[in-house]
Amino acid sequence: MAANEKSRKTPPDNNDDQARGSSSGGGKRQQGSPVYLVDGARTPFIKARGKPGPFSPVDLAVQCGRPLLMRQPIPFSAYDQVILGCVNVLPEEMNPARIAALRMGLDETTSAFTVQINCGSGMQSIDTAYKTIREGSGDLILAGGTEALSKAPMMLSEEAAQWLAGLSAASGPQEYARQLARFNPKEFKPQISLIKGLKDPIEELSMGQTAEVVAQHFHISRQQADAYAVSSHQRLAKAQQEGWLAGEVVPAIANDGRFFEFDDGVRPDTSEETLAALKPTFEPPYGQVTAGNSSQITDGASWIIVASEAAVKKYRLQPRAVILDSEWSALNPKVMGLAPTLCAGEILKRHKSGLNDIDLWEINEAFAAQVLACVAAWEDKEFCQVALGLNEPMGRLEKSRLNVDGGAVAIGHPVGTSGNRIVLHLMNTLQRKKLKRGIATECIGGGQGGAMMIEAVT
Repeated sequence: MAANEKSRKTPPDNNDDQARGSSSGGGKRQQGSPVYLVDGARTPFIKARGKPGPFSPVDLAVQCGRPLLMRQPIPFSAYDQVILGCVNVLPEEMNPARIAALRMGLDETTSAFTVQINCGSGMQSIDTAYKTIREGSGDLILAGGTEALSKAPMMLSEEAAQWLAGLSAASGPQEYARQLARFNPKEFKPQISLIKGLKDPIEELSMGQTAEVVAQHFHISRQQADAYAVSSHQRLAKAQQEGWLAGEVVPAIANDGRFFEFDDGVRPDTSEETLAALKPTFEPPYGQVTAGNSSQITDGASWIIVASEAAVKKYRLQPRAVILDSEWSALNPKVMGLAPTLCAGEILKRHKSGLNDIDLWEINEAFAAQVLACVAAWEDKEFCQVALGLNEPMGRLEKSRLNVDGGAVAIGHPVGTSGNRIVLHLMNTLQRKKLKRGIATECIGGGQGGAMMIEAVT
């Protein structure tokens, strides 16, 4: 097949027009054929332990992508696009979507591109696939997210870069010697790009400080955050023990032979007493957010196969879910943790649903206090009036519906991956529990949020 025969027109990304306190995608939705989630897989999430991990972002994507592709009766040449979320792209892996696609053996005529909207990147890949297929511009798209936070690049300071530039530009021995004499070792202390990336440049607050802000707004106590964190670890540990993640998590094998089978950041024996002993990380000495009730820095990848109704029929696929709706919202970066209430709230209003009309919720656990603040905000009359345009509070979300198998506090939060993982797990959990409808949502650094509603296919 010639390359021009395989090309598809990709609709523009719909996030460029997002404004402060606004939501995109609202109003009347364009109707089209159903768009299905066929299958998905992810790697174990590997906790970063102070040094580079064994996998690059592309390595991770390939580790779970190959088994996923091979277990479906779909010719590799049938995929129209590969879309991959990734935030910390390595210099040697520019456009990791394309590199991963070729390494996995997909047709060289299959276009591939990488998307980046911070913590929502993995969900953005699904949403872009969803809208592309819904509008008739594709039939089969592999949508994923990947991140190797342990390999986030180290950076030199501006002063060090200027010194090296001067050394390189020196025109003779004397000028070279003068430049050498200006050497200052302090200027060459490496800067970790991940730390810089986790600070909002507009409000000049770290992501942890924004969690402190929303915790204070909704009176989330340190004890509440720690108790939630303990519960997250316990729920993940139970899911692992019961085998509920089988098929969703596929093993990863490093070049040195190390075998990774499970999410390795889970601490089933942790307790509120243990977490209470930790010092606040972002606002000492009185802050609520600690390393113990925050998401873990991890490496991991996730993929989902998104298909049209025509592709499902042609290849006799057995889809697990159908996408019903999606929404992206934006607000002040200082309170970015509350963004899930906006985007999920818009979906609920469009479908005339209450919080507990949704069988299962996946709210990405960037911070325990942030998830609890979202739940509290839905119960707050003033917030719902001002932020959501409602006359009454949305109500209390039942705990039994929320993150039933744990979340990022226990699993980890590879930034470009998490939005994909929560949709994947929601799809699988709805099927396992024989439930109907779920919403996956996450807050996004920079003051944004994404949400997706799916329904199980029985």
